[in-house]
Amino acid sequence: MNDRYYLTTAIFYPSERPALHSMFEAIGADAIARYHRLLGHDTRFLTGLDEHSANVERDARERGIDPRQLIDPWAATWKATFERFGISADRFIRTTDSDHADAAIEMVRRAQASGDVYEGTYSGWYCTGCNEFKTDQQLVNGRCPDHPTLDPQWLEEHNYFFRLSAYQERLERLYADNPSFCEPEHFRNEVLGWLREGLRDFSISRSGTTWGIPFPGDEKHRIYVWFDALTNYLTGAGFPNDRAEMDRWWPADLHVIGKNITRFHCLYWPAMLMSADLPLPRQVFAHGFMLDRGEKMSKTAGNTEDPNAVADRFGIDGVRYVVLREVPFDRDADVTYDGLVRRYNADLANDLGNLVNRTVSMSRRYLEGSLPAVRDATKPADDEVRSATARAVETYHAAMRLHHLDEALAAIMDLAGTANGYAEGQAPWSLNKAGDVERVGQVLAVMGEVCRILGHLLAPVAPSGSRTILEQLGVPPPYDERGAGGPGLADLLAWGSPGAGLVTGAPIPIFPRIEAEAAV
Repeated sequence: MNDRYYLTTAIFYPSERPALHSMFEAIGADAIARYHRLLGHDTRFLTGLDEHSANVERDARERGIDPRQLIDPWAATWKATFERFGISADRFIRTTDSDHADAAIEMVRRAQASGDVYEGTYSGWYCTGCNEFKTDQQLVNGRCPDHPTLDPQWLEEHNYFFRLSAYQERLERLYADNPSFCEPEHFRNEVLGWLREGLRDFSISRSGTTWGIPFPGDEKHRIYVWFDALTNYLTGAGFPNDRAEMDRWWPADLHVIGKNITRFHCLYWPAMLMSADLPLPRQVFAHGFMLDRGEKMSKTAGNTEDPNAVADRFGIDGVRYVVLREVPFDRDADVTYDGLVRRYNADLANDLGNLVNRTVSMSRRYLEGSLPAVRDATKPADDEVRSATARAVETYHAAMRLHHLDEALAAIMDLAGTANGYAEGQAPWSLNKAGDVERVGQVLAVMGEVCRILGHLLAPVAPSGSRTILEQLGVPPPYDERGAGGPGLADLLAWGSPGAGLVTGAPIPIFPRIEAEAAV
């Protein structure tokens, strides 16, 4: 793999503040970014807001203000929420940024130069929630399935179009040669179904508005929001003005998106890049949705969760963990508040928290906080824990490479459970009572070594909790708050890597249990 890694989220539809289901994508992408920094990759992580939607202009008009007056406070709130949740983005991009306007204009000009832009008239149903024209086949009972509370608008406009149909064969060849361009497979199959139906040219301009980036050669039009929005990935890599940055960061390694926008990212976007004679991203990964009793969470449905309110209950690390553990990143899953509480208590408070607390407490009580180094020549039970640790690390890496974040976290908790079982079986409290100080030291050294490795494995998802675990073990992490720096995970996860043993600190509860009565 290259020594650098560039990943992005989709830029988010603007609203007054983010909801928890929006944070889900940002948290997942952040975990992937942190993982790659821990691997030693020079990582660039981009997220931000898609601000040129018709909804922004409409809401601003209803309030009698300029769209920028509306959107600026919203963007500040989104950015502050992302920062609170530890989203370690290198840039929070806004499509109102001046360098992004340069990039969007250049992409249109390249499409024009390739002969892929023409004038025409479009008529059809337009969903203001998706910012997309819908075919009759896409509507369910006359409504957008993703925004059933919004009335589609019938629009007839004279616009500029992008000749997507010209890229039918090249896109077919892309998926024949590189099917993993879009993952996971079940969402790729939807994309292939659309491709088999035949590609239709799409509008890349809107008229009758002043909100948006002027269309090159015709300032009565604005660049259509999706052509504008997709280009942000190039803007974040320095396009078109910084050639050195472009050479360094493009193509992107990964676009993390919601499953509802695969058509744009897996058909429109590669065709746009082909037209501009630019390399394609290496992969688009579509995640599923957090569901409420089988229904997609959305502001229009009124079934969203305030991430700040949930964080006040669970803590930031707790929220980051439970949403990624409860919702597989590659498919939909129902989420309930009670379910999140149960997951938090079972995994973090009981299994992991209990393991670290009992290890540190017993080391202080029996060994004055000084754990010996783990020995190679150990008893069978010790060897079993070491083998289980190696298997867990291998499973964790395999899952992270596939972006199956819930499976990576399951591997962490399976190892914590193994170590707790080892503690019960070896009973260091009984060994201490019998005066077998040497065996007590080795049992606690094995437990401490598992805790140390778990602390590093947890870092991409729960960075503060990870740091606290390692500090209690007397091994402050050699990487910074974002996961950058240090020797890399391969060395950090090697069994016995500290060599001389550990000196533990005072035991402090890392993930305090959430009482059932608080789960309301």
